[in-house]
Amino acid sequence: MITRKIYITILCFACALLSACKEDFLDRKPDDQLDAEQVFTRYNKTNQLITDLYDNAKGSNSPLVFFSHFSTAPVTDEAEGSTAEGSLTNKFNNGDWNASVMPAGSSRGQYWWDLYGRIRKANVILEGVRKYKTPDNPLQAGDLNKRLGETYFLRAYFHYLAARMYGEVVYVNRTIGTTDPKDFKQESFHSIAAKIYQDCDSAMALVPPSWGGADFGRVDQGACLGLKAIVAWMAATPMWNGGTFPNDTRAFAAEYAYKPERWNVAKAAAKAVIDFKVEGRQRYSLYQGHDATDFRDDAGVNNNNSKVPARLWDLYHNMEAFQNEAVFFVTRDKDNNWQGDIYPPSWGGSSRQMPVQEQVDEYEYIAPDGFGYPVYATRAKKDGYDDGNPYESVKRDPRFYRDIVYHGSTFKGKVINTASGADKVGATNSTTTGYFLRKILRESWNRDKSFSISGPPVWRLPEFIYIYAEAVNETAGPNAEIYDLLNSVRKRSFMAPIPAEAKASKALMDEYIKRERRVELFYENNRIWSTRLYLEPSAPKEIAKEQAWQSAGSTNDQRSQKAWPYPKTQRMINGMKPIEDPAGKILVDGKKYRMQRYFIESRVFVAPRHYLFPIMQDELQKTPTLKQNPGW
Repeated sequence: MITRKIYITILCFACALLSACKEDFLDRKPDDQLDAEQVFTRYNKTNQLITDLYDNAKGSNSPLVFFSHFSTAPVTDEAEGSTAEGSLTNKFNNGDWNASVMPAGSSRGQYWWDLYGRIRKANVILEGVRKYKTPDNPLQAGDLNKRLGETYFLRAYFHYLAARMYGEVVYVNRTIGTTDPKDFKQESFHSIAAKIYQDCDSAMALVPPSWGGADFGRVDQGACLGLKAIVAWMAATPMWNGGTFPNDTRAFAAEYAYKPERWNVAKAAAKAVIDFKVEGRQRYSLYQGHDATDFRDDAGVNNNNSKVPARLWDLYHNMEAFQNEAVFFVTRDKDNNWQGDIYPPSWGGSSRQMPVQEQVDEYEYIAPDGFGYPVYATRAKKDGYDDGNPYESVKRDPRFYRDIVYHGSTFKGKVINTASGADKVGATNSTTTGYFLRKILRESWNRDKSFSISGPPVWRLPEFIYIYAEAVNETAGPNAEIYDLLNSVRKRSFMAPIPAEAKASKALMDEYIKRERRVELFYENNRIWSTRLYLEPSAPKEIAKEQAWQSAGSTNDQRSQKAWPYPKTQRMINGMKPIEDPAGKILVDGKKYRMQRYFIESRVFVAPRHYLFPIMQDELQKTPTLKQNPGW
């Protein structure tokens, strides 16, 4: 009877913790002291609470399913979302969201109320362990300290997610009682960053350098270094370091004047990840499995017309690739049903998320001189690039063939035809952009087989290489070191190097760094944040391109065909469709085609409103000392 009573009490306490995300993070009744004592005087119960917190972290930042069953890609110039799930992502794109109502079904724990509910759980755990002197694991000494380290990291991680989405937020490092004053106020981004660093340092002192075996993927010292580097990079980017934020009403706007030392902090933090060693050995390295002649999938079959190197297939599934490159990741992000969402209709899929031309144009071609250049470079046409035959007239970056299914490409051993049949542009459940998504898929798998996808890591090594390269370029200018580092990622993907003149041009090096980030991290929950951090939608260079586009023709299709590369203002997307033409160079099902650009849709991105997400109105009513973000 006593045992039964204890379990019921523990269950009630756990349920109270798990329901915290539904309540105001600043207005919770104190947890019953007896309940807390029964939990925190037992290692196994405390251990379970921290395991649950891990699961919360997964839901709050899942790269493949950030918005319900959609990634963030369709709300950027990476992809277009279908009308599934109530046209969820399209509501973001047409401005159908505000501080009172978010698009239905989009909450997976990534918004203000859930994040602070989870921050509260971390604080309850940290305080409960201290107050009740939770005993260590009786089966393995030292486990409690490791678990506390993980909790410090997760508290920092949830604050990072809040700051990434909302900017100036509240850093809560204690539980809040009903008698506490309700005068909570946001802090500057740089103040939040400093507190994240502190929690990461606390975590690093307790967690191991790395985990092996069944524990691989838990928070380790490398993950702590990674979080510090990501936040330091954010703090150095234009949004928080010298950029022109339109109609800037942020509370701490004066603190965001440009300071070059912020790039020095980012440089050191990224280098710490790149150079991190465990027992004298480099912890992270670029995956090098297979060679340039191997195009077989994991079933040992070449079903892609020798376009996709096996190494590139492996990056998001192979255990060695994860062990080498993943700095932090979540497991089992999606299952086999996701693959069905992505497949072309000819394979029973519903093409839920489709790449757009803006993304496709960022994949470089390999020129006769042996270097890589963008297809919109002035030399591209002279080098053989033909926009009517954009995928085969020149050899594109191998990552393009892995990431994108296009008209005339071979997918699962079958040539894809977007001019007719089930995969025709605009057909039921088919693409509206002329493309299907290929990245993350394993073409040997069938959608009716049961499997789980861990998907892209939250952070992996190339991201820190880009941060370091950019920081060096910003502080000291381009040099051979960052040129070689960037080329090491390209070489891993069998891509040609950056032209040597980038070593002497800061502007050119910056272009290559940003294009590399966009290509390598495509569909990995990066673009939605980076375009905001660099204030691209209101950048004079991008505004000028938008104006030039408007003047390029009398119809949007004419503009689409004449004025590209397209502006990065997040206010339009474009596609590419096949046109039957006797002179065309693309042969599919016995017919010749040329490709033609076309306009798909206008989108709504208002600066400064859409640079940061709105704090919901009911949260502001509960805590009136909070200040709404600019434009909302």
